[in-house]
Amino acid sequence: MAHEPAREDEVLVEVLEPNLESVVPLPGGRALGYAEFGDPDGDAVLWFHGTPGARKQIPPDVPELARRRGWRIVAVERPGTGYSTPYTYGRALDWVDDLRRVVDHLTIDRFAVVGLSGGGPFVLAAAYGLPDRVTAAAVLGGIGPTRGPETAPGMTRFLPLIEPLLAAARIPIGELLTHLIRPIRAVADPGFDLYTRVAPASDRAVMREPAMKAMFINDLVTACEGGLRAPATDLVVFGREWGFSLRDITVPTRFWHGDADGIVPLSHGEFMAALVPDATLVVTPGGGHFAGFVVGPDVLGFVDEAWTDRAHRPSKRTRTRRAAASKG
Repeated sequence: MAHEPAREDEVLVEVLEPNLESVVPLPGGRALGYAEFGDPDGDAVLWFHGTPGARKQIPPDVPELARRRGWRIVAVERPGTGYSTPYTYGRALDWVDDLRRVVDHLTIDRFAVVGLSGGGPFVLAAAYGLPDRVTAAAVLGGIGPTRGPETAPGMTRFLPLIEPLLAAARIPIGELLTHLIRPIRAVADPGFDLYTRVAPASDRAVMREPAMKAMFINDLVTACEGGLRAPATDLVVFGREWGFSLRDITVPTRFWHGDADGIVPLSHGEFMAALVPDATLVVTPGGGHFAGFVVGPDVLGFVDEAWTDRAHRPSKRTRTRRAAASKG
C-alpha cells in the first residue's frame, strides 16, 4: 500500500493512501470520483466529505480501524472536486440518483452512510431516498436546512442569499471558488498553519495534530484536481429546500455535534435530531466544528450495531467474531 510523506515541523508523517481510486461514469458524460479504504471485502460504509473536501478527507484513524473491524470505506466525491466532473444539483435529494448509480456500479447492495459537515445533507438525503439499502446514517457537525418549513435556527440563514447574489454579479457558480482556491497548491502548508492560528481554540488542537494536518493538506490538493468547484455548488444546494422532510427518514440516525462549533451551531444538530424519528444526538463538550474528525471509533461502533439490528442477521464482522470464538 502506497504512502505519501508529509511534514509537521521536523516530524515525518505518513498519509495513508487509499486501497484504490477510480471514477463511476454517470449519464451525460459526468463522473463521480471515489476512493476505498479499510477491508476490501467488508460491509460498506459510504463516507461523504465536508465543504470543501474530496475523496481523501477521512479521519486518519478510520482506515486502519475499519480494516480491523471489517468495514469497506468508500469515500464518494460530489461533483466539481477531485476526479468528479462539475454539476449543480437542483436540491440535495437529487444526489440520491447519482449515489444509486455509484453503489450499483460497485455492486454494493446495503450500506451505511457517514457525512462530515457539508456532507451531512447528502447523508440525510440518502437515508430518506434509499431506506431499503441504507442501514444507518451518521452526521458529524452537519449543516441543517436553511430554507422551507424545517429551517434550522442559527447563523447559516444567510445561505439562501448566495445563489441570487452570484447571479446578480454574473459570476458562474462553477468558477467562483476555483479562482479563489487554486493558488492553494503552492501555499497549502503555510496556509493551513495560518488558518490554525485564527481558528477557534476548540478546533486548534484537532487541526494541529500532525496526522490530521497531513490528511487535510493531502485532501485539499486532491480536491484541486477538479478545480474545486464543489464548495460553491454545495453552498447553493444548502441555500435551497432539500426536497424531503426530516420527519420521513426511517433509518437509524445519529448526530455528533460540538457545543463550541463556531461554523455550524449546535442548534442545527439539536433541531435535526428532534425531527428525525429514530435519531439520537451526541454532544461533544467543548468540541468545535472539527470534533467529528475524532469520533471515528464511536461512529463505526454505531453503524456496526445499527447494521446488525436492521439486517435481522449477523453482519460479516459478527460472523467473523463468532467463528474465531468457536475455534477457541
